[in-house]
Amino acid sequence: MITIEVVSEYLGMDADKEMWKYGHRHWLALFPNLGSRSSFVRQAANLWEYKSLIQQRLAQQLLGAFVDHVHLIDGIPIALCGFSRAPRCRLFTTEASYGYCAAKKLTYYGFHGHLLMSATGIITGFTLTPANGSEREALWEVVSNVQGVVIGDKGYLSQFLGEQLQAHNLSLQTPLRANMHDERQRSQVKLLQRVRRLIETVMGQLVDRFHIEKVRARDLWHLTSRLNRKLLAHTLCRWLNRHHPDPLQFDDLVTED
Repeated sequence: MITIEVVSEYLGMDADKEMWKYGHRHWLALFPNLGSRSSFVRQAANLWEYKSLIQQRLAQQLLGAFVDHVHLIDGIPIALCGFSRAPRCRLFTTEASYGYCAAKKLTYYGFHGHLLMSATGIITGFTLTPANGSEREALWEVVSNVQGVVIGDKGYLSQFLGEQLQAHNLSLQTPLRANMHDERQRSQVKLLQRVRRLIETVMGQLVDRFHIEKVRARDLWHLTSRLNRKLLAHTLCRWLNRHHPDPLQFDDLVTED
């Protein structure tokens, strides 16, 4: 079940129905007990926690991501629908909200994903909040298993937050506002900017290859399962590609003879 989901995600399929049809057509000999589409969707959702556990185990034991002394955090908007349709949207009425994405200069209705990853491009944490959820509060949900430097954007800029994290052996590093004096060395600031491009690469993969911005679910149970399998698929690709000169170059994982 999870194998079909992960491989399908890599191939660009992210709808349960599409995965089942492709698996039934091409992989039935490998999975003779695949069953009906409704059974596939239900069983896939029931495995939401196992997908998360496998992803964490891969990141921790096989890739050693949690002992990395540098981590990066960023957010990603996950809209439920187009903004003009938001007042008529009946999905997630008690969980979703309106929010603003500064990077895209976009007001939207839905959720906000908060992603933590190591400096080697391995996902080490993820949490989902309403679109207006606080980035600073969400940070606490994903940094409990790491230590060292955490690099974020200006949304995480807070002296109080930095002092709190320091008490937990975490050093928060963010760009400063234009009217603030930066006491850090210029070389250090440039290094932080260069490292931050890595999380932009991973975010781009999650959006373009794994379609993390598409909801395609009607409740948190199914949405959580979808998100977990995308994070697992990315981590598995990163593990399979660990010996590649560019381990985040996933295009060559599957080649044609």
